[in-house]
Amino acid sequence: MALSGGADSVALLLALLDMGVRVEAVHCNFHLRGEESDRDEQFCKDLCTKYNVELHLVHFDTREYAALHHVSIEMAARDLRYAYFERLRSDMGAEAICVAHHRDDSVETVLLNLVRGTGLRGLRGIQPKNGNIVRPLLCVSRDDIECFLDSIGQDYVTDSTNLHDDVKRNKIRLDVLPLLETLNPDVRQSIFRTSLRVGEALKMFDAAMTESVAKVFAENPLGGGVINLQTLLSQPSPEYVLFEILGRFGFTSRQVDDIYASIGACGIGKVFSSSEYDLLFDRDQLVVEKRKGEAERQRVIRIPEPGSYVFGDELRVKAVEEECGADYKPSRSNSCVCLDAAELAFPLTIRHIAKGDRFMPFGMHGQSKLVSDYLTDRKKNAFEKRAQLVLCDSKGRIAWLVNERIDDRFLISDKTQKAVRISVILKSDD
Repeated sequence: MALSGGADSVALLLALLDMGVRVEAVHCNFHLRGEESDRDEQFCKDLCTKYNVELHLVHFDTREYAALHHVSIEMAARDLRYAYFERLRSDMGAEAICVAHHRDDSVETVLLNLVRGTGLRGLRGIQPKNGNIVRPLLCVSRDDIECFLDSIGQDYVTDSTNLHDDVKRNKIRLDVLPLLETLNPDVRQSIFRTSLRVGEALKMFDAAMTESVAKVFAENPLGGGVINLQTLLSQPSPEYVLFEILGRFGFTSRQVDDIYASIGACGIGKVFSSSEYDLLFDRDQLVVEKRKGEAERQRVIRIPEPGSYVFGDELRVKAVEEECGADYKPSRSNSCVCLDAAELAFPLTIRHIAKGDRFMPFGMHGQSKLVSDYLTDRKKNAFEKRAQLVLCDSKGRIAWLVNERIDDRFLISDKTQKAVRISVILKSDD
């Protein structure tokens, strides 16, 4: 269990021992409060010695971690301790990690989430179980904990930073809740009971939301997916269904508001972006796609000679030379082409399309066309265009718009003696 030395964790340790639970304690020294941090560590050592409890100590350079990962000190401390707790739990083979959050912590969390504008789940407060984390004291108030310790003469340490209203949670605890208690002396219990009701209502809400999302959203196994706008707008609460879908891809509530307001008001091709995903308005649907880095978009794959090639997890290429006879049958598959070997000069390359690319599409009788115009005529959206690959020969000529159309110059004719059969299998085609 997590042992800070504060009243909450001390009470939890004694309660677990009283129930006969086999427990080992963990104390994290974040080195944020100078001598006070060392005082807390020594208190935990003495307490565990007194009760014959094994204590695991760990020291963190929290400020350096926060600077390195560009997070707040509070978030850095949270990340560090929970990552360490889980590693230790796994190494020990322990059943759970007990932490001493209590009712008032959960109430403060509800108010913080309300101020931040989180969804309904934020109004549940802290949950009693989250994976391997369990919180046995969530039904107990801070006053009850302190009264219990006073009744048995057990001391504890106090974190002086909790006494100053210089962070949001402390402002809630020291300023907001006392003000609310002037309106309702039992406000903490009232908010806590409401959070429990929200949690129960969410069970029904989640079942209905899962059904709505399944109707509206077709997930792409490579990341992202497609939202059908007509089906979305037929749902009882289309905006919340949209929030439920897009939240998992990092879009904020404000962005979701803007996206929803843009439905029917913006033209095809408008794009919104989260940290890792792009969302595209495409006619009667919204397309969500994981964004590729610039290096990946500029990548060129080289095929030096006929053979089989595997390029990472996303692409497999096979090039085979074949004799052509009167009964030769070129491929009719989108993922495979047969090209005139006399025209096709190795090495070949596969790359994404570039601005100004032109080719002579089969069937246009030698007339060239911009690749971008061809894709527009094919009603390809912006995401499909930027994902489009081309196969080029050693002279830089586009021989095949992959999975779309071959170039007329490389067409098999009755004069072709040898063909090169090329198969390109993308991960998305598997």
